[in-house]
Amino acid sequence: MSQTMRAISYARHGGPEVLAEIETERPEPGTGEVLVRVHAAGVNPADWKIRTHGGFTPMGDPAILGHDVSGTVEAVGVGVTLYQPGAAVFGMPLFPRQAGAYAEYVVAPARHFVPKPDGIDHIQAAALPLAALTAWQSLVDTARLAPGQRVLVHAAAGGVGHLAVQIAKALGAYVIGTASAAKHAFVRGLGADEVIDYTAVDFTEAVGDVDVVFDAVGGDYSARSLKVLRPGGTLVSINTPDEPELLAEAARRGLRAGFTIVEPDQAGMRAIATLVTEGKLRVEIDSVFDLADAAKAHEYGERGRTQGKIVLRVAQ
Repeated sequence: MSQTMRAISYARHGGPEVLAEIETERPEPGTGEVLVRVHAAGVNPADWKIRTHGGFTPMGDPAILGHDVSGTVEAVGVGVTLYQPGAAVFGMPLFPRQAGAYAEYVVAPARHFVPKPDGIDHIQAAALPLAALTAWQSLVDTARLAPGQRVLVHAAAGGVGHLAVQIAKALGAYVIGTASAAKHAFVRGLGADEVIDYTAVDFTEAVGDVDVVFDAVGGDYSARSLKVLRPGGTLVSINTPDEPELLAEAARRGLRAGFTIVEPDQAGMRAIATLVTEGKLRVEIDSVFDLADAAKAHEYGERGRTQGKIVLRVAQ
């Protein structure tokens, strides 16, 4: 096996043009770790935010983006009993530390991966982990969504939103989504009970008496969303860090509100894999780019018009 690998890196922060293919040392699995040959890597808004200004994510040397991985176990470290070489796995390893999914190989703790469902390919599997875990942890762990509750999902056609709609339906909720008119049929096809055209109407006037709001938009959406929650309701934001004014207003209204960030979660990944196997969760693939075209994938994604997920094909 070659001791080097292809990867996408950047030497400075900036636009998509800073991304370049490099040849770098292939990692080796340590105790409790697995070496995964990457077949596909998901592309997320977090990737271009890190590329642009760094954010809160500690990066390595070289800096290699990407956290969504689907591939096959190439080698295992001392003490690993979950997997053997050849096992097909997917996951979101190491977040928020560098996982380096935009590369031919990734090393991470074995329990940051779960078996890939047989019914989906590596492209589909790579599109799931970060977005699906974000929705799962927000709705299940933070909001404690219960059957029969009303949930409003903002950006319901987006990479995270379209998975949140399906997870909420699988949990037995009544789901309302916001999306442009052109995407209403898509969102209804995911199981949404109602869809609001946010470009034509103010969602605060179109919906109310909501138990949970899942905000994947940020900006003023979180503050405005407090108006549609019933007493005791929960607002979960994944884009806007906690603001004292927002938290104070939520408390005044008798609401829970806060910013949540996704974490590696084997139990959550297994629950997501089960939903996929049961046909209750499917990921929409907007587009697929080759690894060498990562800059083009970022340029496309930053336009903000995707329906579903962008994925990099790593292994041909």
